[in-house]
Amino acid sequence: MKTDDLISGLTSDHDWRMQPVWVWFLAALVAALPVSVAMFMMSLGMRSDVMTAMHNPFFDLKFIVTITLASAAIAVSLHLSRPEASLGKWVWLLAVPLGLLGIGIASDLAVNERAGWSTRLIGKNSMTCMIAIPLLALPFLIGALLTLRRGAPARPALTGAFAGLLSAGLAATLYASHCTDDSPLFVTAWYTIAALVTAAVGAMAGARILKM
Repeated sequence: MKTDDLISGLTSDHDWRMQPVWVWFLAALVAALPVSVAMFMMSLGMRSDVMTAMHNPFFDLKFIVTITLASAAIAVSLHLSRPEASLGKWVWLLAVPLGLLGIGIASDLAVNERAGWSTRLIGKNSMTCMIAIPLLALPFLIGALLTLRRGAPARPALTGAFAGLLSAGLAATLYASHCTDDSPLFVTAWYTIAALVTAAVGAMAGARILKM
């Protein structure tokens, strides 16, 4: 082999290994998606009236909120993967999904009877929600944490917590197509609890996996 060819080969190999964190991070989430989808289809599956439900704005809102949460947490996680990064104003990205939920709750109370708010809050699938979302989030969380190690997060537990939030957001997007509770009151209560549980798991795992 000629010297020039050897140098070229070593350089290309070095470039491959030095890909930015976000490339590996997004690749890991894409790779985790079919695993979570398979888990979802084998255990829950989509609700039988999904085509009809798509005409319900509260059903659609669930997906808007979960995707917005996942997107915000992805941005914060990637930011925190840098050694000099601090949370700072980035936390305000979470105000977007929270604001959407606030608008949804106000609309729910305006459109539906206020007297039935407690029934809509409790729903029919609260336990399933709190179990399914953290479990479906695991493939995403594992992939996120392993690839965030390629950075150098100064606050591993916090970075892990946001990795948990993004994983919960993606998992909740899958779960939303199964859940028959469409009220924003239900989503605010039980999806939030499930997301916080996943964030706590991410924080504990991140404290170990992401520790420099």
